[in-house]
Amino acid sequence: MKRKVTLKQIAKELDVSISTVSKSLRDSTEISEDTRQKVQAFAKLYNYKPNNIALSLKNRKTKTIGIIIPEIVHHFFATVISGIEQVANNHGYSVVVCLSNESFDKEVINMEMLANGSMDGFIMSLSKETQYKGDFHHITEVINQGMPVVMFDRVTNEVLCDKVIIDDKMAAYDAVQNLVNMGNKKIALVTTVDYVSVGKLRTDGYTKAILDNDLPFNEKLIIKIEDIENFESQIAKLMENRAIDAVLAVNELFAVTIIKLASKMGLKVPEDLSVIAFTDGIISQYSTPTISTVSQNGIKMGQKAAKMLIDRLETEEDDDAEELYRTEVIETNLIERESTKR
Repeated sequence: MKRKVTLKQIAKELDVSISTVSKSLRDSTEISEDTRQKVQAFAKLYNYKPNNIALSLKNRKTKTIGIIIPEIVHHFFATVISGIEQVANNHGYSVVVCLSNESFDKEVINMEMLANGSMDGFIMSLSKETQYKGDFHHITEVINQGMPVVMFDRVTNEVLCDKVIIDDKMAAYDAVQNLVNMGNKKIALVTTVDYVSVGKLRTDGYTKAILDNDLPFNEKLIIKIEDIENFESQIAKLMENRAIDAVLAVNELFAVTIIKLASKMGLKVPEDLSVIAFTDGIISQYSTPTISTVSQNGIKMGQKAAKMLIDRLETEEDDDAEELYRTEVIETNLIERESTKR
């Protein structure tokens, strides 16, 4: 009997990417005919089955939820997991957490590994690379085979499923408006690249607030961090070359770096530079000075995501009925601390 293989093993054997293997198996015209035939022949030889999901999965419950997050370093994701676990445990479910490490391939591998019949459903936030590629086949395959998915924070409109988000655009707008109300006029934004959904929306909110207040819009005051390895030098360049009086940072790590660099440059926070960050975590509460933040209410987001998934799992649905999905928007609030003027 031939051994069964995974997408990862096929990719390794044929020296191609996991994405190429997946697209070849789906007869995507993006892949050359020669490569498609080679991949399909290899998959057939070793009896490859997409996701290894049994047809009886819909009727068999494991009481386990799979969580896939892009990273664990940010406090936000840790709070979401805490909220998910609270609701899951109260309903008799266990959770298994996997990291994609911002990698599309790792996200696909995690989903394939967990969707082998040991999970009832998934709660996930998309990796940067998945959003960059715009390839969501691994998620739609799971949904099409009867396994519900709830996305949170980083989501896509290209996958029909339940979602839990904040209004990122409005949250950024309100934060910038707060800085303007304090008398700041040259406000910078340190965010992530546009293909990450939250980065694009927060940039849009920042831009709208600047224009609505008749402030000069300067694209050079927007720093979009892609490579986390050298982000500090990018921020330093912004602060050295531009006369700014306030910064909105997309996360706590960027905010605390801004404050550290300001101190090195002899700038006082908030007298010379006001700082607001997204995510109300431990860094913001215990840094010096403490950091004003947009609280994303991660615990509430996790609780809502878990409730939506469990409702899907425990509600009998008519197979012929049209699927209706919901997007829940969690409220945010600004927590003012020492990094902004009073």
